[in-house]
Amino acid sequence: MARHIIHYTGPINSATCGNLINTCSKALQQGAELLQVNIATMGGECSYGFTLYNFLRALPVPVHTHNLGTVESMGNILFLAGVHRTACACSKFLFHPFHWTLHGSVDHARMAEYAMSLDYDLRLYAQIVAERTEGASDVLDVPRYLMAYPRILGPEEALVSGMIHAIDELPIAADAVQWSVHA
Repeated sequence: MARHIIHYTGPINSATCGNLINTCSKALQQGAELLQVNIATMGGECSYGFTLYNFLRALPVPVHTHNLGTVESMGNILFLAGVHRTACACSKFLFHPFHWTLHGSVDHARMAEYAMSLDYDLRLYAQIVAERTEGASDVLDVPRYLMAYPRILGPEEALVSGMIHAIDELPIAADAVQWSVHA
């Protein structure tokens, strides 16, 4: 099976979102039958994280995701797109409260819109984590982590919570087809 490895090392934003979509498309055009996305990200924008989750889930080939060292915040949603998920022994996952940066003055209507959007994103994030980790022996309390009480999972905790299926270093073969998406 032709496996293509994509190293995603950077924030989740407009540029990296477009770059990952483009890179996956090129890999498929070159005959990839399986995409392995190695991820190291501190997270980023909700809208692009959900977009990448949906894009990867819609691809016509299996997508495996691998935590190269740290997957944080919206990176967890990108990571959970994988049908098979692994993490290095020296890695972590971070769940923490959402935050937005506001510039300039904001009227009441805009503030209400921001609050609705934050609430919706929180529910969608929690729903995806619950669906993708269903049946795990340790159920993650995602709404709690996203509102006030951050949580870091090491590889063992990620395994029992269903975030990953295995702890694996995933050595890269010398002749592997590799791509890079970065900031």
